[in-house]
Amino acid sequence: MEEELKNLVNNMPVFPGVYRMLNAKEEIIYIGKAKNLKKRVRSYFSKSQDSPRTKIMVGNIHNIEFTVTNTEAEALILENNLIKKFMPRYNVIFRDDKSYPYLAITSDKYPRIKFHRGLKKKGTQYFGPFPNSNAARESIQLLQKVFMLRTCQNSIFNNRTRPCLEHQIKRCTAPCVDLISEADYINDTNQAALFLNGKDNEVIKNLSNKMNQYSEEHNFERAAIFRDRIQSLRQIRLKQFVSDFSENDADIIASSISLGFICVNVVMIRSGRHLGDKSFFPRNHDKLLTTNVIETFLTQYYDITIPPPVIVIEDKIDRDLIKNFFQLKKYQPVKIISRIVGDKKNWLSMAKKNADIAVQQKNTLKSNHLDRLKELNKLLSFPRSINRIECFDISHTMGENTVGSCVVFDNLTMQNKDYRRYNISNITPGDDYGAMREVLSRRYRRMMSEDSQRPDLILIDGGKGQFSIAEQIMDEIGLKNIFLVGVSKGADRKAGKEKLIMPNNKILTNIDETNLGFHLIQQVRDEAHRFAITGHRARRAKTRLASSIEDVEGIGSKKRKNLLAYFGGIEGVKNATVEELITVDGINNQLAEKIYNYFN
Repeated sequence: MEEELKNLVNNMPVFPGVYRMLNAKEEIIYIGKAKNLKKRVRSYFSKSQDSPRTKIMVGNIHNIEFTVTNTEAEALILENNLIKKFMPRYNVIFRDDKSYPYLAITSDKYPRIKFHRGLKKKGTQYFGPFPNSNAARESIQLLQKVFMLRTCQNSIFNNRTRPCLEHQIKRCTAPCVDLISEADYINDTNQAALFLNGKDNEVIKNLSNKMNQYSEEHNFERAAIFRDRIQSLRQIRLKQFVSDFSENDADIIASSISLGFICVNVVMIRSGRHLGDKSFFPRNHDKLLTTNVIETFLTQYYDITIPPPVIVIEDKIDRDLIKNFFQLKKYQPVKIISRIVGDKKNWLSMAKKNADIAVQQKNTLKSNHLDRLKELNKLLSFPRSINRIECFDISHTMGENTVGSCVVFDNLTMQNKDYRRYNISNITPGDDYGAMREVLSRRYRRMMSEDSQRPDLILIDGGKGQFSIAEQIMDEIGLKNIFLVGVSKGADRKAGKEKLIMPNNKILTNIDETNLGFHLIQQVRDEAHRFAITGHRARRAKTRLASSIEDVEGIGSKKRKNLLAYFGGIEGVKNATVEELITVDGINNQLAEKIYNYFN
């Protein structure tokens, strides 16, 4: 340890707090919390460090900053907030990129049930969270089948003149055309909310009363509807009900560690129903990490997700710390169970099995990817190991709305967060060489200026022309030691017949279609093509949508936006009458006639 760092550590306080370790570039590389700052930070510089990862991290430390807090729990919250903000390279991070899906029932006159992610709006009822989008969408289909609530957007609902297909297949009572009274529809909505809150018995009792009422009135057709709903609900309860958690929401959490991979599996039970499970794999973890996996997960996972009343775990944790953490987050009291008895043991066993299987799958995938990289090295006769691959493609239609894509393969998988699209405008329409020149120049000039991570291999989707452009750009920028390969369409543009263009006019043809390295090239190239073409289509659609309305004299961006929002899209505007167009904000009678005449 250098003298300056030694003095810094020796003068650190003995209070709880958060410490931040910085490298020579003043970048935060690790954030940690401690009950005793001085004691915890000093432990990093002891000679008994077993972890190679920790040794490497300590070797990169040039400065240490710290913040004192009142309690260790406060330090835990601050640590999570800072990790979320800076994402240090040596911190174990369990966070998922996406927010959890919920079911939402809106506050409209005729409420709509919908899938929801993100911020919650006042007045809307939310139910969840669900472990994944499939579980949430399955629940929507279930509620449609039983309670027949609408799922259509307001722009469509407000402009319907006849029932839609959902009504015909008995998934909606068609409130849009008044086939159900407002009172009856609100009653169905309330019953759905009760069901989602786990009040099954109350819902079935209410439905039974309705069925009996209509039977006594000899309205047997209506009574049969409620009879069918009761039967459907009873079948659902048989499939989903979890007796051991009949009164509580609960999360069952287990972990598995194998061959350098860590997985934490969360089984979610809400309102007495098993909604499914989700597996988490931490980033930046230490392969020797065998303790506090669950504790680390709990603090990060429930930092952004409200915990249920019951959490079942397999390991002992610092209960007081977690309890104080939940209190500071102002959560309701949470019961953490680690002494497992009864059916809970079976549920924990299932979570553990899910985690074991997920880890095995990760290990299998890693093996497969390593084999592919080894074969790729052999195929290209590359002098050093290939780890990071970047691939480029260009997409346009007759030169219109040209888009370039860059996709990245690294750490044995596609890295979606590193993907980039480039809108190309200052070239001659249809000039693929010019487009490729601009994309590569923008990508790698910025990489050089920011000293970002560089690829080992660059794939160019194209023939000799595009490959030559790539070589020129690399020379101009001064990027060396990066291997370039052009992937040219083969005979009749058939997959598996591609030619690989390499430096010094070397061309590989008739490659064995079963070669694993060749498969990896095809996968990355196809992903670049997909990413480019979806970007191009979105840009083209946006351009055509804007121009098709703004071609009408007197329509600017604001009025176009009002029209699209009111009618739910361009088709609604095209099919609107003059009387309907006048009702849009900013559209007078003369302008409405111009719009109508333009499309008709």
